Amino acid sequence: MATFSKIKLSESTDGLPVKVVQTATAGTLIHTAHATALDEVWLYAYNGHNADVVLTVEFGGATVPDQNIVLTISTKSGLALVVPGLILTNSKTLRAFAATGNVITLSGYINRIA
Repeated sequence: MATFSKIKLSESTDGLPVKVVQTATAGTLIHTAHATALDEVWLYAYNGHNADVVLTVEFGGATVPDQNIVLTISTKSGLALVVPGLILTNSKTLRAFAATGNVITLSGYINRIA
């Protein structure tokens, strides 16, 4: 029988948002998946800038388009769903970069299925 555990993003301090600093690949590290368990990723973005910003999430790698999720995050509009429960495992990483650095924060959680 599978065990489910809700955990914070590995790069989050105390469950707080992670700031996207990078403006190109390789992006800011957000989460490293478990080596064998399945990590169901739920990720939300907030844009504190005075303009819309393009965000690129590198989901398990940086290959375009296979491992990229690209969204425009509207300015100061609350949390936008970026990753809706997609699965990551095998110590793969979740990274992100934005067209403007230091204005996007990423919040979320992992449902770890072991």
